Amino acid sequence: MSVAIAPHIDLQVHSTASDGAVAPGEIPALAASVGLVAFALTDHDTVDGIAAATAAAAPLGVEVIPGVELSAISGGVEVHLLGLHLALLDTMSTRLRELRGDREARARAIVRALQGAGLAITDDDVLRAANGAAIGRPHVAAALVARGHVRDRREAFDRWLGAGRPAYIAKPEFRAADAIALIHAAGGLAVWAHPGPLGRSEAVQALAAVGLDGIEVRHPSHNVEDQRRLQALADHFGLVPSGGSDWHGEMTGRRTLGVMQVPPAWLDLQRARLAARTAAQAR
Repeated sequence: MSVAIAPHIDLQVHSTASDGAVAPGEIPALAASVGLVAFALTDHDTVDGIAAATAAAAPLGVEVIPGVELSAISGGVEVHLLGLHLALLDTMSTRLRELRGDREARARAIVRALQGAGLAITDDDVLRAANGAAIGRPHVAAALVARGHVRDRREAFDRWLGAGRPAYIAKPEFRAADAIALIHAAGGLAVWAHPGPLGRSEAVQALAAVGLDGIEVRHPSHNVEDQRRLQALADHFGLVPSGGSDWHGEMTGRRTLGVMQVPPAWLDLQRARLAARTAAQAR
């Protein structure tokens, strides 16, 4: 006897448009198979996969929430911000093209550092690993694996690419206030992704002061106590909850698609906040 899967949503999903392993057009069928009624495609610094995912989802009755994940600086610390419910993809895409140029320049600098350390690796190796996606350190790591310099991506970060390692290059600073303003300009909600131990009152207050809309309460890296604390902070500062698997294509383990069992009612809360903002802007 089969057990019915309760409908749920997943508001952080990645595809091959950035550093995920599954093509955007293939995700909706997988989402439907695990009981998802909606998912947000939140690739890093790109919205290029949204059209394909939306087209593939339509006949399956699965809703695709247009989204993006941005890295920014708040209080001297890097935070990740999800832009959810994006309505103006062209607005987002124009700015993301500029950010992509920054990412490519950073990747080239990392390659130069690796070459300086005596490793045989080229810009073309990284471009091949990215395969047209927004370039990031995971693609440099993949190139190192392909060249045989490390066993896997984890070793690449531990030995070469992580903070404090020989080929670490900091990202160009992108302020959280500017990231949130960009998300709002594209008609979306700004949600602090997987805050973890950084998600304390002062940090949430600082982001709320520059327009933060929500907190990712449910995430595979958050234990039950983390979720309680983050939900309490969301309630205290009048922010909406969100949740997602941070899925990059894993079929087993802690980050499988839909694993966080996020209730569809959270979408209603997010849409209500969007509607309230629209109404306020119209006054």
